[in-house]
Amino acid sequence: MGHDLPPDLARLRTLETWAAHYLTRIRARIAAVERQQAQQPPAPTAAPPVRSAAGPGRVRTPDWGLAEAGIGVPATEIHRGDCWARGKTLVPVSVERARAELAGGAQSCAVCRPDRVLTRP
Repeated sequence: MGHDLPPDLARLRTLETWAAHYLTRIRARIAAVERQQAQQPPAPTAAPPVRSAAGPGRVRTPDWGLAEAGIGVPATEIHRGDCWARGKTLVPVSVERARAELAGGAQSCAVCRPDRVLTRP
């Protein structure tokens, strides 16, 4: 420990003085920001708007999806929306529909394992 610090006392004392000075500056800035925030009117209590991580103009990734049986997909599968194995034809579905599909015989993706979450009580 301390391999990044100088070995001699003189330089260590210099660093200590600098760190104490800098800490004083940081604490003064914190106090100034706290005073500034105390003078601002309270923020509205409404929930902030939900922003998509995808950015403007991009479709939000669904929480759950259904990959219908077809070429490359031997049976209907349920996936998490962010599953890399979902393919390009994932149909977004609600959590209720995903649970119903699993109960009705749809397979759970072996990669993202949505059954671990969807079948919990």
